[in-house]
Amino acid sequence: MPRKTGSHGVITGPRVRSAARRLFARYGFAAVSMRQIAADVGVQAGALYTYTPDKQALLFDLMRAHMEEVLAAWTAEAKPDDPVDRLEHFTRFHITHHLERTEDVFISYMELRSLTPEHFRTIVALRRAYEDALEQILIAGQDFDVFRVHDTRLATMAVIAMLNGVQTWFRDGGRLGRDALVDHHWAMVRGAVGCARPPSAASPLSSSEATPHRSAVVSR
Repeated sequence: MPRKTGSHGVITGPRVRSAARRLFARYGFAAVSMRQIAADVGVQAGALYTYTPDKQALLFDLMRAHMEEVLAAWTAEAKPDDPVDRLEHFTRFHITHHLERTEDVFISYMELRSLTPEHFRTIVALRRAYEDALEQILIAGQDFDVFRVHDTRLATMAVIAMLNGVQTWFRDGGRLGRDALVDHHWAMVRGAVGCARPPSAASPLSSSEATPHRSAVVSR
């Protein structure tokens, strides 16, 4: 396909996504036009269609890339076996990782409504995979009698909602620094799941033990 006038070659694709991310987060998906995105990038509007078929595809690509990146980052983490320590690790990972990606987080949670049904199902499936990682920690803690929750799926959603709320109000330079912020949230998460002992106590798990018997994830 011939390149449109005003394109800047291989750097324009990332610049289009960056501009779309910034504008969607600031004004909302519905309020942003392809012409606005093009103006932000510094190309003619027609040049955008070299890189994306439409605005919906741009939104979907941003949301999918965000969730895939979060899942990959969590998978790559060196996670402790003990469920209390692993829950602490998840809490600290989630807050610190997402504070570096506030625009992506905002779009991911505010613009689900703007996706087509097919795109919506894909993003929800990726989110569910991340939620399942947390729920498996809670299930392990239940099995070894260190967490007290009535419904692990409900607890999972409540914990993630609490951690995601940080993105809406936290600003560097405020009353709490990032380390204190994470410490406070870890204390609240421990309370929310009824943690029965301090972290880093002797683990009920050992490298030779089998996976806890109750491994099925409860439906939402």
